[in-house]
Amino acid sequence: MVYIVGAGPGAKDLITLRGLRLLQVADLVIYAGSLVNPELLTETKEGCRILNSAEMTLEQVIDEMEKAENAGLCTVRLHTGDPCIYGAIREQMDWMDRRSIPYEICPGVSSFCGAAASLEMEYTLPEVSQSVVITRMAGRTPVPERESIRSFAAHQATMVIFLSTGMLKQLTEELLAGGYGPETPAAIVYKATWPEEKIIRCSVKDLARRAEEEKIRKTALIVVGQAVSQSGYLRSCLYAPEFETEFRRAERDKKMETGKRDMI
Repeated sequence: MVYIVGAGPGAKDLITLRGLRLLQVADLVIYAGSLVNPELLTETKEGCRILNSAEMTLEQVIDEMEKAENAGLCTVRLHTGDPCIYGAIREQMDWMDRRSIPYEICPGVSSFCGAAASLEMEYTLPEVSQSVVITRMAGRTPVPERESIRSFAAHQATMVIFLSTGMLKQLTEELLAGGYGPETPAAIVYKATWPEEKIIRCSVKDLARRAEEEKIRKTALIVVGQAVSQSGYLRSCLYAPEFETEFRRAERDKKMETGKRDMI
């Protein structure tokens, strides 16, 4: 069996319990060496073979998986964050299907969740933003025109931008052209949850300048939107005394004026 495992955003202890157990019993680990915390590899058992996929082609990765499967071994394909986001796992699964190699996916904590934790923010604040757009700038991997940064920016939702730190001047131009104001709150989170994590809070217009000042050119997430400021939001109905749920009766002496709930 091949297990496609999400390693989490960076911190060694943010891999899931299931992912850790799989890593500890694996006979072969093929890990994304450019992004996965190498400290996780200390959890492998004695005799486990470890390969760095950053130095391999897809064909070489699949060949190693097939050899291990034919030998009756357990393989862990260790991806950063959650493998379903920019993990290039679909092509691996298609090849394994063609070669009749069984596989299973173990989800992980995405770096966009790690970044929010580091920023101490909630992406979805009532009356501020109830949507999160996860996207990237077009580079060697193209992005459909209908999913351009400019088109998403028009929605004014919270935006988390992967794989774009080296193109911040172009990114800023697209964000502004799409409708974000130059003073829109933004943040750069370098290596979220890693020991060397760095957080830069700024506005959209200053993204490129601040990244240059801090010499950040890769391995960072860009977060944009009014939610970054964590202010001006409406109190949630969920815990409001006048709001009734299947678990709690409303306090009838409170006025049911959801629209006038406290702004914070």
